[in-house]
Amino acid sequence: MGVQKDRVRFNVGGRVFETTATTLANAGRNSLFGAMFDDNWDLQSNVTTCTEEHFIDRNPDCFAILLDLLRTGELYIPSNIPEKLLYREALFYGLLDHVRAAKWGLFDGNTLCFSRSITGQAPGDGTAIRAGPDGGCCVAHGSMVHVYDWMLEEHPPINLDYQRVNDAIWVDSNNIVISACERLGRDEGGMGLFSASTGELRYKFHVTHENQLKSYTGGALSFDSDYKLFSSCKGRSNEYGIGVWDQVTGKQIDFFYEPPGWSIGDADKLQWLHGTNCLLVATLFPRKDNCYISLLDFRDKSMVWSWSDVGTPITDERRVRDAIAMEETNSICVVNEYEDLGFMDLRRSGGVVRWSSRSRLMKGKMPEEPCYPKLALHEGQLFSSMNDNISVFCGPDWVLTSRLRNSYGGSICDFSIGGDRLFALHSDENVFDIWETRPPPIM
Repeated sequence: MGVQKDRVRFNVGGRVFETTATTLANAGRNSLFGAMFDDNWDLQSNVTTCTEEHFIDRNPDCFAILLDLLRTGELYIPSNIPEKLLYREALFYGLLDHVRAAKWGLFDGNTLCFSRSITGQAPGDGTAIRAGPDGGCCVAHGSMVHVYDWMLEEHPPINLDYQRVNDAIWVDSNNIVISACERLGRDEGGMGLFSASTGELRYKFHVTHENQLKSYTGGALSFDSDYKLFSSCKGRSNEYGIGVWDQVTGKQIDFFYEPPGWSIGDADKLQWLHGTNCLLVATLFPRKDNCYISLLDFRDKSMVWSWSDVGTPITDERRVRDAIAMEETNSICVVNEYEDLGFMDLRRSGGVVRWSSRSRLMKGKMPEEPCYPKLALHEGQLFSSMNDNISVFCGPDWVLTSRLRNSYGGSICDFSIGGDRLFALHSDENVFDIWETRPPPIM
């Protein structure tokens, strides 16, 4: 029998392993193994490959687990191996993405399972939670933002020095943009880019009007695929509207000034629509007496779609608490405080809201201080929070298919989806839950 010429031998911490270049290629170009071997993973030119040892001074038990992951695509962690130790070793080899992909399955709202709860640092004061792209999250309350990596280990908090946090958004797994209120009498507030791992301020995003720097309050945040960052801005003079910055350099590149009679500089929510190259801007109850929802096109500084309840009879059941654009169906979904869903056609500006009450299936006594519902859209599924649960809607008619509920912590004040996880922040105890889709069983 001939010698298999792509065999590779490693000595890891004094323990010898043999594998093949084919198995190592599963690690990808950005891994340690991708850096060790040539571009074509071609070891056949070296006849002595199977006898040459590549020494790595790391933990051999963890290497065995990671090598098995590359061979099979499955992750099995023995009870005697601390998960944190394995994650540290995976980080060294550049295999964290492989570990994350094997630890939980593809995100599906109907198969999510409760994983764990984490108690925050300021009971009763949590205001927002944002999922990161790699399975971590950040939690805002007051002037603090607490950051957790995908292992749910807490990093040094981001302290805004008594400036109230309005919104936060992950630029990538290493950077977070935070918007905050201007401090009275001081040129502080606005927005800054912070390190997710250290909490360090890397740079600020300035607003310039007539060649002068202006103090402003940064509000709702969003970004597009071209590295542009959007924020609602409320200033002291006439710099009310939506600012646009290059998120790489921090330089202001555009500004959409607030039209007369509208309220976009104090918006509650921004959402970039990739298909239409427009920005959804929503100003909602209870912060404003009237709701304003619009689509802004920055290419010609126009408002291409708009809706407002000004001049129409308003009842408590029709007050919009959140809004989200759904490009695939050319519609905007809104929700009121009773979890009634409403839909508007994006092809008809100023259209009527078509309300549906099929989501109202909760029974029993309403909580004394319910939280206003929030909406999210992920992989063709619609999510809506209500009290201490989150409803999942699917299909062309948005049928209620499942509910996520964990009674600990009281009503849900915010939730977010990212990195194949759902995070739900409860208001009463500042507790947040983690929901994951379990991978298929190992056969």
